[in-house]
Amino acid sequence: MRHFTDPQLRRTIESLLLSDVRQPGQYIGGELGAVAKDPERVRYHLALAFPDTYTIGMSHFGFQLLYTLINRKEDWICERVFTPLPDMENALKSRGLPLYSLETFRPLDRFDVLGFSLQYEMSYTNVLTMLDLGRIPLDRTARAKTHPLVIAGGPCVGNPEPMSPFIDLFVIGDGEEALEQVCDFWVAVKQNFPSESRREWLLRIAWQFPFVYVPEFYDVVYDANGRALTPKPNEPGVPEIIRPAVVDDIERFVPSLTPIVPLIESVQDRVSLEIMRGCPGRCKFCQSTAIKRPIRTRSVESIAQIAYQSCLNTGMSEVSLLSLSTSDYPQFEQLMTRLRELLTPLKVSISVPSLRVNHLLSKTMQSLTTERSGGLTIAPEAARDEMRRRIGKPITNENLLAGCQSAFENGFGRVKMYFMCGLPEETDADLDGITDLAKEVTYLGKKVSGRFPVVVANVSNFVPKPHTPFERCGMMDREAFREAHKRLKYTNKDRSFNVKYHELSLSLLEGLLSRGDRRVGKIIETVWRKGARLDSWTEHFRSDLWDAAIAESGVDADQIIHTPYGDDAKLPWGHVRF
Repeated sequence: MRHFTDPQLRRTIESLLLSDVRQPGQYIGGELGAVAKDPERVRYHLALAFPDTYTIGMSHFGFQLLYTLINRKEDWICERVFTPLPDMENALKSRGLPLYSLETFRPLDRFDVLGFSLQYEMSYTNVLTMLDLGRIPLDRTARAKTHPLVIAGGPCVGNPEPMSPFIDLFVIGDGEEALEQVCDFWVAVKQNFPSESRREWLLRIAWQFPFVYVPEFYDVVYDANGRALTPKPNEPGVPEIIRPAVVDDIERFVPSLTPIVPLIESVQDRVSLEIMRGCPGRCKFCQSTAIKRPIRTRSVESIAQIAYQSCLNTGMSEVSLLSLSTSDYPQFEQLMTRLRELLTPLKVSISVPSLRVNHLLSKTMQSLTTERSGGLTIAPEAARDEMRRRIGKPITNENLLAGCQSAFENGFGRVKMYFMCGLPEETDADLDGITDLAKEVTYLGKKVSGRFPVVVANVSNFVPKPHTPFERCGMMDREAFREAHKRLKYTNKDRSFNVKYHELSLSLLEGLLSRGDRRVGKIIETVWRKGARLDSWTEHFRSDLWDAAIAESGVDADQIIHTPYGDDAKLPWGHVRF
């Protein structure tokens, strides 16, 4: 029988869920695949926190993998917590109840370690919501020795400075081994040096791990123009440069063969499986390519057996193969053949969400099925071959059109293409090329199948991210983006395809949060106190709150977002090296 640390809290939560909260299934736990341990029989407790809703977090492969790996340790229990929707947040606050874990209803302030997975900059205010509801001080310097160690990892920590006021330490790089090592070391330090301060415990961690960044031991100075320079250590023995943790073989870290099945519909109700980490491409705009090196793969048979057993154990009817560029997996055709052998009798389909547009795309389309979606998703990024060469994406429209033709010939009826506007040296011809290419794909589909396909061109606003070759560039300003959007709308005269744009205010804030220095933390806290919640959700995002918070902060946000860095300038994220 499952043991709950606080039966009264559980009963209270269940009573309010029935009356006051929508979709209560996301707050109750007990799913198939969830790990049930008696917390009285384990010594240490880790809360793995995803700063977005249950429906988003439960779709993330890495989150479930870390959950599985920690729970394989006999002396640890790893539990989950997600950002509550506003109705649940208000219900907890009005009753004076804490945010809790799904497995045992344990309040967050009673864990040894609280670990956040930072996947997207616009989730930063959600971290503050969870800390506050969990009764943990937002200011890391205000935490007592009894509070959990608050850590963060994920792609966003390539520039940890904006969240440095709130996070005790950042784990840079791969988390499979690093998370376990940090957790074990933290509890050992507390046991072996009980008389030392929390700061002294943190210093011992900073000395121990080259992949850990503890902002307490770094100072930030500013140049004559008010720009933050690279933080410098303020304690002897603390590394000046933080190097990422890198696992040499992802095959060693086997995900659960019974992944957690969400109680409510999630963004991706399927078995997700990482088949390759890293990417052979060298796209200049792609942060993931830079921070995921080197390339590591799982074997064909390992992937096939994990997928097969996971579908048997969960009843899922789709398997999604995850990678930065799935079709670049070295044995892609053999993998698809083996998966079909095992999964077709189970009526399980295979999705490949990341396809490279190259000379093999046409052949790749012949390996895929259209049982569930009938849609092809590709990322040309730019519409003209010349621009692609400048941004390091060596593909051609000839390859792309051949792949689309093969998709239409094999029954695909939808094509989604991802582009960017605001790239360095962009011209009107580059923008016009987006609608020209979308139109060409549309009429190609009509020619092949006799009916118009659904073609969508998703256009994002380019943000020059840290650790990419474009990191010193400034982001295009608001008016220039608006003009680009107008031009795209104007050139789509016949409306034979759809053009969708990312919300411009969100993109500019993403630029601020990804390129900002430690002062941006003040903006994040101010906007959160004004009521900002779930900023990546259109229905919750309020740009007026962010505008007011930026104005009150006195921080020159335009300088951070739009002003380029010189070749010799020190970068706010320069202490983190991939």
